[in-house]
Amino acid sequence: MNKNQQFGKLGEEIAETFLQKKSYTILCKNYRFSRVEIDIICEYNDEIIFVEVKTRTSDQIAFPEQAVGKAKQRNIRIAAENFLEEKEINKPARFDIIAVVKDGSSFKVEHIEDAFYPFDVL
Repeated sequence: MNKNQQFGKLGEEIAETFLQKKSYTILCKNYRFSRVEIDIICEYNDEIIFVEVKTRTSDQIAFPEQAVGKAKQRNIRIAAENFLEEKEINKPARFDIIAVVKDGSSFKVEHIEDAFYPFDVL
């Protein structure tokens, strides 16, 4: 695992801990469908949440949440549909982004609920 992959994995661990502290139940991590990966799938208030985690340093130009373009959103939607079908889950779903930004020796976490609407990217 290279340095960037390790940094991304750390961001996912921070996001997972953040969600657990907010009483989200983690159902699956790093779910793969074809070549698409969903970082975290969890449940909260009887809703399934598909979470894309973006980890950056504070000196990187783009905001982490801007790195989830229309093609990525479409791919996440397809993988999410497969997950729901595979697990036979019939509950409302939403798509969130968690931005983890390293600022010096600490990390800032921003949880963007309903970050995108997958049917807008069909």
